Amino acid sequence: MYIPKKYGQSRIDKCPFCQKHATAINSQKVPVCQSHKEEVLDSLKCICGSHLETLNGKFGTFFSCAKCGNINMKKALEFNAVKPRAQNERVSQRNEKTQTKKEMTVRSDDPRYFG
Repeated sequence: MYIPKKYGQSRIDKCPFCQKHATAINSQKVPVCQSHKEEVLDSLKCICGSHLETLNGKFGTFFSCAKCGNINMKKALEFNAVKPRAQNERVSQRNEKTQTKKEMTVRSDDPRYFG
C-alpha cells in the first residue's frame, strides 16, 4: 500500500543525546536539541574498533571509518553509548540545591504572611 509523505516529514532529525526533535546544530555540525547545543560527540568507535570521524554532507551528518568506510549516524549511535558530559554536573548541582533548601512555616498571624 502506498502512503504518500506529508510535508515536513521526509527528514526529522533527532538529538543523539536525548532523542528529542533536533532544532540546533552544535560545533561539529551535528543536529541536537537546544539543551545539548554545547555537547560534542567524541570518542566514537566503529564496530571494527577504529575511531570514527564526524563528517557533514548533503544528506546530513555521517561518520567515516578508515577500515569500513562511511557509516550513517543511526548505525554509529547503535553501537556507541552516547551520554552528555554536562548532565552529570547538572545532576550534582541540583542535588546540592535541594539539600540547601530549608522549610519555613508561616502562620496567619505572622507579619511575613501578608508580605
